[in-house]
Amino acid sequence: MLHKIANILAALALCGLMASCMGSGRAMMSGGEVTGARGASFNEPTPYGMVEVKRGYLKVGLEKNDSLWGTVTPQKDISVDGFWMDQTEVTNGMYRQFVEWVRDSIIRERLADPQYGGDETYKIEVDRNGDPVKPHLNWAKPLPRKPNEDQERAINSVYYTHPIDGTRMIDTKQLNYRYEVFDYEKAALRKYRLDPKERSLNTDHPTDPDEVVMISKDTAYVDDNGQIVRQTIERPLSSLYDFLNTYIVPVYPDTTVWVNDFSNANNEQYMKLYFSSANYNDYPVVGVSWEQAEAFCAWRTNYLLKGMGPQAKFIQRYRLPTEVEWEYAARGKEGNPYPWQGMESKSQDGCYYANFKPDRGNYTDDGNLITSRVGIYGANSNGLFDMAGNVAEWTSTVYTEAGVDAMADLNPQLTYNAAKEDPYVLKRKSVRGGSWKDPMSYIRSAWRTWEYQNQPRSYIGFRCVRSKANTTSATNNGKKKK
Repeated sequence: MLHKIANILAALALCGLMASCMGSGRAMMSGGEVTGARGASFNEPTPYGMVEVKRGYLKVGLEKNDSLWGTVTPQKDISVDGFWMDQTEVTNGMYRQFVEWVRDSIIRERLADPQYGGDETYKIEVDRNGDPVKPHLNWAKPLPRKPNEDQERAINSVYYTHPIDGTRMIDTKQLNYRYEVFDYEKAALRKYRLDPKERSLNTDHPTDPDEVVMISKDTAYVDDNGQIVRQTIERPLSSLYDFLNTYIVPVYPDTTVWVNDFSNANNEQYMKLYFSSANYNDYPVVGVSWEQAEAFCAWRTNYLLKGMGPQAKFIQRYRLPTEVEWEYAARGKEGNPYPWQGMESKSQDGCYYANFKPDRGNYTDDGNLITSRVGIYGANSNGLFDMAGNVAEWTSTVYTEAGVDAMADLNPQLTYNAAKEDPYVLKRKSVRGGSWKDPMSYIRSAWRTWEYQNQPRSYIGFRCVRSKANTTSATNNGKKKK
C-alpha cells in the first residue's frame, strides 16, 4: 500500500515538474486546440462627474409632423453603443479651470523666458538622466507667491489696465489653446493608405504605384502680429503626419452675448458677472462657440491622460456627443418625448420639470429668469440633469435638413470639418435640448436646430461624452436584452 502511494506521489510530482517547465499547462491540457491568448482585462472606472448610458435602441425623431410649426423631423430606427456622459452641463467653474490653465501656462512660459523671469526650472528640457526631451512646462513648480521684479513683469504680461475705468483685466486675446488631433478615421480609409498596393483589393484593377493622392489637413499658427492664421491646406500624401490637424482657438467665452443676443435690453450685469463671478460657478457656461467646446474637450482629454501611465491607451478621448447620442441619452431608458414621463410640463405638485419659458414673456414662472444652477431639476432615468431647457447644447454632428435620413442605423454620425474658405452654410452644427428662453415645444428631445460653429450664444452650452472602453451590458428602451 505504501509502495502504491509513493508511486502516485512521484507521478504527481513529475506532472508538476512538467507543468512548471512548459508554462501554465493550459495549452498542453487543450490537446493542441487553439484556446485563445488571454490578457488582463481593463475595468474602466466611472469618469468623475459622468454617468453611464448603456447601449440600446431608439426611434429617432418625431412620430408625426410638428403641428405647431409644420416642421418635418425624419424618423429612423437606430442602435447606439454605450458611452459616458457628463451628468450636468459644463459649468462656469469647470470651464474657468480651462481658462486659468491656459493663463497659467502662458505665465510659466514667460517665467522661463530670459526676456521675462529667466527661471529655467519652469520648463523641462532634459529628463532625470540629463538626456534631452521635448520641452514642456513644469507644472509641479508653483507660481511664485512673492514674485521679484522680473517675475512680476512676467505675471502682469497677461493683464492690462482698462483705459477708461482703470480696472485690471485679463488680456483675453492672449488666451489661445493650441492642440492637435490625429484623424484616425481618415487614416483608416483604404484610399489614403501610404502603400499604394493597399489602396485597392481588386486584382483586376491594381493601383498605380505612381499615383499621387492629395489630402487636406487643418493647420494654424500665430503670425508676427499675434494674429491666429487658420488654413486648410492640400498636399500630396506622404506620411502619417498628413492626418494630424492643428488648431489654435481663443478660449475665453464671449461675455458680450448677453448684450448682442438681446437688443434693447438691460443685460449689462450678466455681461460683467455671469462668467467671472463665483456666484455663478455652478451655472452652465455660455458664450462658448462650437470650436471652443471642441477645444475644451481636447484639453480635458490631455489633462486626464497626463500621468495616467500604461492604462492611458485604453481611455477614450472626451468629445461632444453625436446628435443621435444626445437624443438617445435625453429620452431616458423609456424613450420618452421629454426627459421625464408624460407630456406635461409640471408635476402634480405644480413644480416645473425644466427651466424654459413657460409663457409668453413670463420667464420667471418656472422660478428662473435666465439660466439656473445645474442639477436643481430632477434627473431623467439615465441619471442626467437638464437634458431639456436651461441651455441648449452643442453636438458634434454637422447640421443637414435630411438629418438622420442620411445617417447609418448603427452609431450614426455626420461630420464635416469646414475649411475657412467654405460657404458659411457648411459651418452649421446641430444643437439640441432647447434653453431657458425657449417654449416647451423646443425642449423636446427630438427637436432639431442648429447654429454656426463660430457663433457663441447666451443660451447655448455643452456637455462632454466619452466612448466606453467596453460595453458588456445593454438595454432596449429600458428592457434587458434576451
